[in-house]
Amino acid sequence: MAGNKLTVGDLLSFPALQLSVKAGGAGLGRSVSWAHASELTDPTPWLLGAELIMTAGLAVPRSAAGQRAYLERLDDAGVSALALSAQLHTPPLHDAFFEAAEKRGFPVLEVPLAVPFMAVAQEIAASVQEDARHRLGAQLQVFGALRWLVAEDLDTPTLLRRLEDLSGYDVLLCTPQGRPLLPGVPTPDPAVLPDSVDAPPTIPGGFVLPVPAPGGPAGFLVAYERQGAQPAGLAVAQHIATVAALRLATVRNERETLRREGAETLAELLQEVLDPEAARRRLARHAIEGDTVLLVVRRTTDEALLHCLEEQPHLLLTRGEDRYVLGAPELAEAVGGLPGVAAGMSRPFLPGAALRVAQREALWAVSKAVESGRPVVRYGDDATGRWLPDDPAVLTALVEHVLGDVLRYDASHDSHLLVSTRTWLERDRRTETAAAALHIHPNTLAYRLRRFGTLARRDLTSTGALAEVWLAIQAAGALGLTD
Repeated sequence: MAGNKLTVGDLLSFPALQLSVKAGGAGLGRSVSWAHASELTDPTPWLLGAELIMTAGLAVPRSAAGQRAYLERLDDAGVSALALSAQLHTPPLHDAFFEAAEKRGFPVLEVPLAVPFMAVAQEIAASVQEDARHRLGAQLQVFGALRWLVAEDLDTPTLLRRLEDLSGYDVLLCTPQGRPLLPGVPTPDPAVLPDSVDAPPTIPGGFVLPVPAPGGPAGFLVAYERQGAQPAGLAVAQHIATVAALRLATVRNERETLRREGAETLAELLQEVLDPEAARRRLARHAIEGDTVLLVVRRTTDEALLHCLEEQPHLLLTRGEDRYVLGAPELAEAVGGLPGVAAGMSRPFLPGAALRVAQREALWAVSKAVESGRPVVRYGDDATGRWLPDDPAVLTALVEHVLGDVLRYDASHDSHLLVSTRTWLERDRRTETAAAALHIHPNTLAYRLRRFGTLARRDLTSTGALAEVWLAIQAAGALGLTD
């Protein structure tokens, strides 16, 4: 046996067993860890994988479809080969049975009547004894992985490489959706992932196992046998999955701590209670350097936002319906991909700068995103907005001077004079188009415009008055005073 690993092909070379191949000769390289006699039509719930299943034929269905399904069940469960006792109870085997065996490379062997199943089992047990000693040694070393975590503070890729060297497997990890589960660890082909956590663990060339977590598996571990290595078996693969789960819990706790610290930092930056140097040090801890922007995001959830930004450095703070995000300008592209989102982005600034101006710009931009239905609006995209002053006090004075009485009337009467006028102006004063957008009759809109003009003391037929009203509405949007 090459490398002390017993294969189906090795069993054919044992003179005492007198085995012959009836189909599936392409799979003679499959490893064999045990022999098990079964007359069940479906023995797979009791199997671990890599078994030689022996049957006197009672388990084999009589129909072609049943025989094919029986063979496919065994193969899907990781069975190494099927051994049929000659001249006993095996029904006539159909072409569909042999075709499935050949297609899958699943060996079907014949055991002479003179050779008892016990002889086959004893030969296999004796052959794998040395391999069992190797597995036990590997298990003892892999079980010490928890000590490495504490004593050596290994990063995740280094820890997994050690476990791979000891176990004889190449280890891959992913979420149930096939995304990376731990940083620096490659992901498997999603096609090998099971439909259920209760599925058999064996797959061709290795195992696929759930990574446990509270509330259900966090993902899956796929362990493929390394070329030329001695695989340590299912128990070791299961322990590696447990180590991965512990590592994942640690990483998630670290991320949550960093996220909370980031939210506190962003809140202090918005309150302007951090001096620039302290702010730069805090941001550097979160890997935020170079050009930075502030986004205000609406119409999404914290969970969706965290998911789309998890690979990019950022700070996140939730305030009511608004989510403030601080990071590189590239964040806007990721945020803009969220369904139904509305986001506004400030102009870039250097880390540590005061956020008063950036906050005003982002609020103005998000109000434009909500109005226009665009996922992301960058401050400065609108020619009018870029000419507004940066000083909130000046903006507030402009709003009060032109729109103060209108805002108070809307608030006390639950009316919509400001929204109606803004919609009318945005649609180039086309009354019917604006009324359709507001879902009201054109006569109703005409009344609201007259009422607005009276309260604002502005004649909306005057070019000068229109310009002043339009700038005041833009200022109100920048201050977050409009819906």
